[in-house]
Amino acid sequence: MDGLSRKIYLELAAPTKEDAASSQERILRALKADYGEVRMPCRILRMLYPLCEEADWKVTVTLAWDGRGWEIMNLEAGDVSARHYGVCADLGSTTVVLQLVDCETGRVLASTSSYNRQTAYGADILTRIFYTKDHPEHLEELRKATVENFLDAFAELKEKSGIGPESYASMVVSGNMTMVHFLIGMDPFCIFSAPYAVQADHPDFIPASQLGFPFHGYVYCYPGRANYLGGDIVSGAVATGIARSEEICIFLDIGTNGELVVGNREFLLCGAGAAGPALEGGSVKTGMCARDGAVQHIRLDGEAFQADVIGGGKAEGICGSGIVDLIAELFLHGWVDIRGRFVPEASGKIVERDGEYAVEYAPSLYFYQCDLDEFLSTKAAAATMVEYMMNLIGLTMQDVGKFQVAGAFGAYIDKEAAVTIGMYPDLERSRLISAGNTSLKGAYEMLLHKDCLEQVQDILSRMEYVQFGEVEDFIHLMGAARAVPHTDLGRYPTVVEKLRKNGIHGF
Repeated sequence: MDGLSRKIYLELAAPTKEDAASSQERILRALKADYGEVRMPCRILRMLYPLCEEADWKVTVTLAWDGRGWEIMNLEAGDVSARHYGVCADLGSTTVVLQLVDCETGRVLASTSSYNRQTAYGADILTRIFYTKDHPEHLEELRKATVENFLDAFAELKEKSGIGPESYASMVVSGNMTMVHFLIGMDPFCIFSAPYAVQADHPDFIPASQLGFPFHGYVYCYPGRANYLGGDIVSGAVATGIARSEEICIFLDIGTNGELVVGNREFLLCGAGAAGPALEGGSVKTGMCARDGAVQHIRLDGEAFQADVIGGGKAEGICGSGIVDLIAELFLHGWVDIRGRFVPEASGKIVERDGEYAVEYAPSLYFYQCDLDEFLSTKAAAATMVEYMMNLIGLTMQDVGKFQVAGAFGAYIDKEAAVTIGMYPDLERSRLISAGNTSLKGAYEMLLHKDCLEQVQDILSRMEYVQFGEVEDFIHLMGAARAVPHTDLGRYPTVVEKLRKNGIHGF
């Protein structure tokens, strides 16, 4: 591995009258050929005696890259070069995910995932931003909550692996612009307000101790491209390899916000905009995050719903992937029309509750017309981002080699259902890729491959940014994409064929 940290075993010659060089000099000159001018901080100077003598001048040096050169982070007796660990992290607005990695083999030793403690200050990012506006003490609360997330994660990783944070040599964090601002303790209001000039978009390498993390080493934070296109997307671009691809690819990270990159080795067009919380179960009356009790997949058998519940217990609500399935099933069976409206005469299961139509998809759990409207608006926003970008470069979806969808939502969504409702394009299914947590994957790649730093600079230099919120006809385009699957059914031949097979009137 050629990562952001190294552990090197040295067998040094003991001092003699002929060679009375200091312990410091002996170590530095042994490293110089491979690592250049290495820095040895005061903390390490204090460790030289008696460690070197007691170890008979056989020592292991831990190096960390700080963005400019190598610095010695630790000095240990004997050959412990195989005990080389680092951490990669996806700092999401809802969930924080960490992996403990053996930096010699690349093996993931332990993983942890937890809800972001910031949610106590607001379920959405904007609420948190306004909470901290003009209140430094509130900003400090959010910073501490973020750090506590990591401290808890470090403790869980130690419990699972027996390896504590004091053994970490390096760490990589991927997160959107707001999350990184909160981690560092920078006021994030600039992200939301014109002229959208953020406090810092290249935090790069930060001493772990300055962030409140209990280890000696550096934390690399992925840089961002714009206020709404942060390090998590740049990390995802590294993970998917879109900037090195010969074929044109689409990389879409969809959640409360939607971030998009279209391009290949020749060009990179990127943009971001609000999608809405519906994809993560928010703004749906019985919606919930993907956890135990959530309906994650559902099928309509005749007039009966067959629900797959996370954890196998009683259904408590429905998450994003379940909602996509549900809408697709309702549409394919004629219970919902192309406008996204319930068709009450299609089934006696469609009932009126609280002044609107709804269906009971699980015992005592209903999906309402307002839920349907909210979700279709969200899927329209995501689909329109893609359509606008393709129009901008004069290409069609048939010119695309891979359509990659990132995040937990993309990992669990059923491709056929997503195509049916018009969230995904009607492409050959092998070209529709569930890319998983690309933010975390990019962090892992950076941790183990220092040359990813050059990739990042190349990606940032080539990214052309589009602010969807400033596109004049964006709302008009969304209107067409709000239909199921789209007002232009010619784009969705496989969906039309399914409707015909089901005998749905008009197809």
